[in-house]
Amino acid sequence: MLGDPRRQAFDQKVLAWMTEGSWEEDDARFDTLACELFEFQFAYCTGYGRFCEALGKTPSSISNYRDIPAVPTSAFKEARLHSFDANATTKVFRTSGTTTGSTGQARGSLYLDTLSLYEASLLPMIRRFVFPERDGDASEKPMTIRVLANPPEMASDSSLSHMFGIALRELGDGDSGYENREGALDAAPLITRLLQFSERAEEKGPVALCGTSFAFVHLLDALDASPHRDKTLQLPRGSRVMETGGFKGRSREVPRDELYDAIENHLGVARSHIVNQYGMTELGSQFYDSQLYESVRGGTSGPRRKLGPPWARVRLIDPETGEDVVSGQAGMIVVHDLANTGSVAALQTEDLGRRTGIEDDGFEVLGRASGAEARGCSIAADATWLKSMR
Repeated sequence: MLGDPRRQAFDQKVLAWMTEGSWEEDDARFDTLACELFEFQFAYCTGYGRFCEALGKTPSSISNYRDIPAVPTSAFKEARLHSFDANATTKVFRTSGTTTGSTGQARGSLYLDTLSLYEASLLPMIRRFVFPERDGDASEKPMTIRVLANPPEMASDSSLSHMFGIALRELGDGDSGYENREGALDAAPLITRLLQFSERAEEKGPVALCGTSFAFVHLLDALDASPHRDKTLQLPRGSRVMETGGFKGRSREVPRDELYDAIENHLGVARSHIVNQYGMTELGSQFYDSQLYESVRGGTSGPRRKLGPPWARVRLIDPETGEDVVSGQAGMIVVHDLANTGSVAALQTEDLGRRTGIEDDGFEVLGRASGAEARGCSIAADATWLKSMR
């Protein structure tokens, strides 16, 4: 509960870490905070506490964050997982899809009593990995950001729209804005705008295009079908693309390499400046590709991989045993996120990942786990969750 002195004190500790500007991993600090948060959420998030008890896990039985049970993301479709009084809810983010109805599908929901940690976590991540020129340099000029998604006022329950709204407010210039109209990409004026940016490339500063992966597929389809399809676009030097949400749409699947080739060929944005974000509604923190940050700030770059903040950790587990896999092997992605103080900090996804094997603990996302809900520890976690809620 935010009004609880323990919760207030804990939030201040995490906020302090988020605003320090230091990105060094501190395992001892993380373990201490993760165990403290687990004790609080075990007591105040009733559904989660019952789930942990069903697994034989209590605050007295754990010694580090790896011992903390991760709730399956599907649980957010079945229960209100929050550690505060329901009357204190100020914001609800929901996963994309349909509400419970004739299809039998439900949307996962993240209930929040404050946005302070959520926004404090997302801002430094966007600065560092999408706008690294602004990372620690307040004198850097704002950038034109065009968003291929709905604005927050049109999608109040979308965590992605909320994130883009914060990015525009904090990092965008006067030419920044949204490219959706009535809930869908308005491609024609966007193409005109991109042509203008291309024609003024020498005088125009870098441009950032941000949206879902399939918003870019729709943009490229529209460009191919437009009267300008034979024109070569070359966005200003340093322009970048941030895409998220996966590469499988309702109509077809577009492989990442194919999409990135098309972006490079049609928009003139180098692959080093295409950044994929890995995140989900149920999390307070996100993970980003390393390439742009390393090319702008580091000079050299390693393999493309996902990097996150020091207040979050990723485990890759064997779906049969629940144990951590060795580096280089594929495993189910489990995220421990200290920004999730008001809900559940440990989440088991249905995605597969693999460590890159370098010192920064980066990982690559391999895609959705085949049969994730039908075997191994995933079904065991789901079954335990359902049993604990009866």
